[in-house]
Amino acid sequence: MPYRIAAAVGQYGERLAARYLRDLGYAVLAANWRCPQGEIDIVARDGPTLVVCEVKTRRGVSYGSPQAAVTPHKLARLRRLAAVWVQDHPGDYGHLRVDVVAVSRPPTGPALVEHLVGVG
Repeated sequence: MPYRIAAAVGQYGERLAARYLRDLGYAVLAANWRCPQGEIDIVARDGPTLVVCEVKTRRGVSYGSPQAAVTPHKLARLRRLAAVWVQDHPGDYGHLRVDVVAVSRPPTGPALVEHLVGVG
């Protein structure tokens, strides 16, 4: 898939995920937050809990499910990035949690959103 198409699919999934989290009552604090060590797709608050959210979007299953792309290595990196985010944005966050929002965009019909809470 050409990069432009892949980027557009990813951006679509991230917008959908942010709206989904807001509809659940989360406060989205940042989207596509970057630092020299990497990027966090969405940083949000679920009550007192700081949530670092990885968004994976797929148009098909030929590369596996969206959530299968979130490896233990990726989760460890998200935890490290969360520590950097907290250092840059001091506050009373209570707990920290890593979630995954998996977005599947089939050729027809609406997108399917699966929210995996506390994966890492």
